[in-house]
Amino acid sequence: MSAAARHRRGFTLIEMVVVLAILGTLLMGAVPLLEVSQRRAQETTLREALRGLRLALDAHKRAADTGRIAMREGDSGYPASLEVLVEGVPDLKNVGQRIYFLRRLPRDPTGDAGLPAAQTWGLRAYASPPDNPSAGRDVFDVYSLSQRQALDGSSYRDW
Repeated sequence: MSAAARHRRGFTLIEMVVVLAILGTLLMGAVPLLEVSQRRAQETTLREALRGLRLALDAHKRAADTGRIAMREGDSGYPASLEVLVEGVPDLKNVGQRIYFLRRLPRDPTGDAGLPAAQTWGLRAYASPPDNPSAGRDVFDVYSLSQRQALDGSSYRDW
């Protein structure tokens, strides 16, 4: 085997550097796309959790309005806490049975992972104004406690 043939078998240092530079450039472009796709997935999870919680709150209210849940004077018909949606309430029309509104309480994906799911949500009571939500005797609505902005520029708190 000649010296020229032996020399051609491997890659030169310059070829290796060029390949590494191209790979580095491709990776630098892929990282922001990965971050955006992760954020989009988190936003989808947040929207689904809010929708599920709000549907459960409305189902509780409908059950109260139709007389299936015991209410005291002055009650709005909304649950006293988010946990009630999972624990269930006695069904007045089917004695001995309970009405469950959620299988499990979803957590806010933008919230603190160390907190229980119920503490990751901001609560708005029925008597609370929409522009200044605050907790109270019942849970009329939920919102994210996150101060971050969504990809579309809106605030997670306003969803």
